[in-house]
Parts: sequence; C-alpha cells; structure tokens
Amino acid sequence: MTEQGTALRELLAKGTDASVLREMIGFAAERLMELEIGGITGAAHGERSPDRLAQRNGYRDRDWETRAGTVELRIPKLRKGSYFPAFLEPRRTAEKALTAVIQEAYVHGVSTRAVDDLVQAMGASGVSKSQVSRLCAELDERVNAFLSRPIEGEWPYLWLDATYVKVRHAGRIVSVAATIAVAVNTDGRREVLGMATGASEAETFWTDFLRSLARRGLRGVKLVISDSHEGLKAAVARVLHASWQRCRVHFMRNVLAHAGKGHRRLVSAWIGTAFAEAGADAARKQWRSVADQLRPRVPRLAALMDAAEADVLAFMTFPKEHRAKIHSTNPPERVNGEIKRRTDVVGIFPNEAAVTRLVGAILLEQNDEWAIRRRYMSLETLAPISDVPTVSLPAVAD
Repeated sequence: MTEQGTALRELLAKGTDASVLREMIGFAAERLMELEIGGITGAAHGERSPDRLAQRNGYRDRDWETRAGTVELRIPKLRKGSYFPAFLEPRRTAEKALTAVIQEAYVHGVSTRAVDDLVQAMGASGVSKSQVSRLCAELDERVNAFLSRPIEGEWPYLWLDATYVKVRHAGRIVSVAATIAVAVNTDGRREVLGMATGASEAETFWTDFLRSLARRGLRGVKLVISDSHEGLKAAVARVLHASWQRCRVHFMRNVLAHAGKGHRRLVSAWIGTAFAEAGADAARKQWRSVADQLRPRVPRLAALMDAAEADVLAFMTFPKEHRAKIHSTNPPERVNGEIKRRTDVVGIFPNEAAVTRLVGAILLEQNDEWAIRRRYMSLETLAPISDVPTVSLPAVAD
C-alpha cells in the first residue's frame, strides 16, 4: 500500500491537467488488471507459489478510449488460456467502425435516407474526407492486425459461415459474401480466426480462404462444420484433410420441406431418433431404418437421407459432450446475427474495405468478449479428442 500511495502522490504532484487524469486512470487500470490476473494465476507478479494455476506470458498493448482521452494499456497475457480486462467498455470499437462506414458512405454520396438521418443525428453533417480517412485508418490498423495475427496451437473444431451484404462496385450494387471462421482450441477457448470477402462462395474462394488460415498457423483441425456447399466441402478436403459436418439444422429444414405440413412434426421426431443414439454405429443403423420406412411413402425424402448420411452424422464419432455444439453452425450464426444487425444500418457499403472494417471490428469485439468468458468446452472432454479418427473425405486433385 505504501508504494501505491507514493505513486499516487507523484502523479498528483505533476499538476491537475488532463494528462495527469489519464495517468491516474491508467494507474488504476493497471492495479485492477494485476488483481484480476493474480486471481486467475493464483500468484502475484514474480511470486513463487506452489498454488500457481497459470504462467504469465508478457503483455499486449491496447488503447483505451476514455472521456479524459486515450489511455495506453499493457494487458497481461497468459501462457495457456487468455485474459481480457472486465472493465473495458464493450462494443466501443464496433460503434466507431459503424460511424466510420456511415460517414464514408455519406462522403461518397452513396448513403440512403436512413443513413443520412443517422449522420445528421451524430452531428456529422459536413464531415470532411480527411476526417473520415483519419478515423478509417485508425480502425483499419487494429482490424487488420487482428485478422492477420498468427494462429497458435491446435484447433480441433472449425465453423465456417457467410452472410451477404450490398456493396457499390463500378457503378453497380452487388452482393458480397462476408465469410467468417470460428474455432475452438485444445484449451477449450473459442475464437474468431478470420474473415474474408468475395463475390461468391465458389470453391476457389473457400480454398484461398482456408489456405490463408493455414499460412497463419491453423492446424490440428479434425471437424469442419458448415452449411451444405460442394465448393466448401472440396476446399476442406484439399486444404485441411479434415472431416466435414453438414449443419444438422439446415438439413432438417430441407428434409421437412418434402414431408408435407401435416407430417413435419412426426418426420422430425422420427429422424431425431438417430441423433439420440449413443454412438456412431447405432446412429447410422437407426438412420437407415428410418430412411427405409419412409422410402415407400416419400421416396425423395429417403433419397435425401441416403445421400446425406455420412455428412449429417459425422459429429457422432466425436465425444458426446461436444455433440450439442458441433452438429450445427449456431456459433457463427449468432455472430452473423450481430453482423446483420449492424450492416443493415449501413444498407449499401461504399466498397469492400468498408465491409472488412465494420465486420472485422464486430468480430474483434466478439473475440474479446469470448476471452473473458468460461471455456466453451472443458479440458477433460477435449483430452481424448486426439484419439478420435476423422472421416476421410474424397481426395480432390489440385
């Protein structure tokens, strides 16, 4: 306490201007982070303790925007797991990114009436191109650093999903796919690994995206979960050599479209009996039994089940504690819901860089939120996953 009191008196002795206030905020933030990280590791900085739970691993720099100005923080890192200060303002970066994109659209004359009203409400009427450029450059640096960071460790589960936004291109308005990759590592932590934009979800696009993740260090992928897309499936086989899980939720929607309104609930329950089985062999046996019983009445539905059996039941070969989380694309779809909420405000983006700026900022903040939550999967259930065989996909020639 004496050392802390001395440090505070030294700060006060410097004066009462804004810089002193920022230093005091930084001083308090540093003490809060030390208390939090001490509780997580079970030991103070530099302390030798038999009760230590984790090791520190340096720091990462982050600017904290406060009413007193920008406070430079040094956030402690852990050798295993992750840490993010609980006191940092949530959603700050995404709100700034949304403001930047709206202002850029306004400057380039592509804003809708709703966007124009928002710009006016923010007091940004008459905003200059130089003001927009400064704000965009600040955000782009942070977002690009996040999206190009090295990927360390092994990531057994990878979810891929895409959402479409409108972009102005060469005088036309086109749809662009914003693709995101979410994964869980062997520590049970969930992270956003990356994103990309493209005119379509063709095989070449997915191949380039997965190769970019591999170049950054992605490895150890055993199961990729996504919607049904032949180009994506082929890219997974070519680049990652992992098993592929077709989203069970989307498959059931396709199946029930052939069942008729009066029989959808019955058919759903019937197919669901396969998912309730304890193991992969029993699930496949029950799946074929249901398909055979449906074949005389609804042959097209039975044919769909025959074709999708291996892809829809791939998750059954993995630990039962994980199955509720790996059978569908729910993890990235929840993120996509937030992306759609923000992008709908913009309407039409002035360019693809603006899409990356806003979506990347949303993903950055989502990643920070996940960092301070409890593990998505427990270490105990992840331990035996290295023994789980993958379901080989057909080879695809380069």
